[in-house]
Amino acid sequence: MIDVKADLSLVILCVGVVIVLAMLAKSWLARIGVPSLVAYILLGLLLCHLDLRLGILSAEGQQIFDFLAQVGIITLLFRIGLESKIGGLLSQLRRASLIWSVDVLFSGAVGYGVARWVLGYPPIACLFIAVALTATSVGVSVIVWKERNALQSRPGELLIDVAELDDISAIILMALLFAVVPVLNEGSFDSVLWILLMAGGWLFIKLLAFGTGCALLAIYGERHLTHFFRKIESPPDPMLTVAGLGFIIAALAGWLGFSVAIGAFFAGLVFSRDPKALQIDRSFGALYDLFTPFFFIGIGLNINPSVLGEALGPGAILVLVAFLGKLIGNGIPVLLTVGKTESLLLGFSMVPRAEIAMIIMQRGLLLGSWAVPERAFAAMVMVSGVTCIAAPWVVRTLLPRKRKG
Repeated sequence: MIDVKADLSLVILCVGVVIVLAMLAKSWLARIGVPSLVAYILLGLLLCHLDLRLGILSAEGQQIFDFLAQVGIITLLFRIGLESKIGGLLSQLRRASLIWSVDVLFSGAVGYGVARWVLGYPPIACLFIAVALTATSVGVSVIVWKERNALQSRPGELLIDVAELDDISAIILMALLFAVVPVLNEGSFDSVLWILLMAGGWLFIKLLAFGTGCALLAIYGERHLTHFFRKIESPPDPMLTVAGLGFIIAALAGWLGFSVAIGAFFAGLVFSRDPKALQIDRSFGALYDLFTPFFFIGIGLNINPSVLGEALGPGAILVLVAFLGKLIGNGIPVLLTVGKTESLLLGFSMVPRAEIAMIIMQRGLLLGSWAVPERAFAAMVMVSGVTCIAAPWVVRTLLPRKRKG
């Protein structure tokens, strides 16, 4: 008989040890100039290895770490949104839209072409890889920019705009892909266009409703809510109540089929309009420092080291595609419109593929080998691991040069 209390105690022990190691690693790495998220991801990889060897996490324990990772990305993106200036983001939106469109088309096309004609994967599997490679993991590189206090710069605002557009488009492409692949597998091509129109129209309606709701809350409700919270509560309670509302908005975005990261960022923007709300952001710092590392730990925990050996060759090719797709797809438009240093910064910042890319591949794997073969999934696991560790390191080295200029 399984001792549930013993399993739960072991999970709590793991969580406690992870928190201690994460805080120590953050303090130590700050002295030597290494991004703290690299240590968090490696810590997750270590935990995954120990779990495979010793079985220290049950299925429930894995779910607890997955939940903490979701809380981590919500706290990270909520704070990014909270500290953003809507005017600055809107001023960059036109340029970001151009960069985003080139980025998505180039990354997807190169990913499909290499997967199909170099690696020889089936067409449907190539579609999954192409859509996964269009995504970026907005939280991975943004935290490096935040550590350098560079998010309030014009390149930082441009990065947030492009990354959020990437996330939204990846979610939409994922939904359209899941709608049509069963039809493509059956060979019923006549109904593909109708299915795309129906699925795309429904997603557009939901995105419009969500965005409109956030805008109305920001314009008509935010000031009254924050004033009410400050009137009846003592610090730090008002900020924690605002954070709770941020979680509710993030959950609503997830329920509508978007990522909670998108919802958390929009929630932060809702409460960024009132300077008084920003003054109470300091009380959110402890919550941020506690939960944000779990997002990166979750990335490492979901990279199974045992499958990386099988995917070494194809994975190395797709890692190169993942880097080149974003460096060229983002870098060239930025080079032509902004500058050389910014093109490298934004290109490398968009390279990481984590939660959305792996959700796409995981769901394809669950459909069966006709959708995503195991070798293709293992190759994309390698892409996720390498891009999330290597790209932020490069961004960290490039950012000081840019700021001195």
